Amino acid sequence: MFEPEDIREWRGHDVVDPEGRKIGPLEAIYVDTRSDLPAFATVTVGMPTRRRLAFVPLTGATVGPGYLKVRYPRNLVRDSPSIDTDGVLPAEDEPAVFAHYELPYEAGAAGERRLARP
Repeated sequence: MFEPEDIREWRGHDVVDPEGRKIGPLEAIYVDTRSDLPAFATVTVGMPTRRRLAFVPLTGATVGPGYLKVRYPRNLVRDSPSIDTDGVLPAEDEPAVFAHYELPYEAGAAGERRLARP
């Protein structure tokens, strides 16, 4: 596991799947607004002319020399909900990100967002 306060320093490092296959470079970290801990990362994926940011959970992620290893296969991450490289995740799209990875989603008691970029 990684230290949550250090993960922001990993921007640009490779994100790899459990088999060590490169998914793409780490772009951003999204924190769970309930715990204020890193919950998801965005990874740059796609062709050079059509880049996008795919979401991947950080639960169970580990770090190695120059990479962040997530516990999800490369194809699952590449098929995950994504945003444009200069886009933002709309609040109404948050449940789809969690559902893609079969993770439970509950908005806050007042309906507040679950994920935010610090």
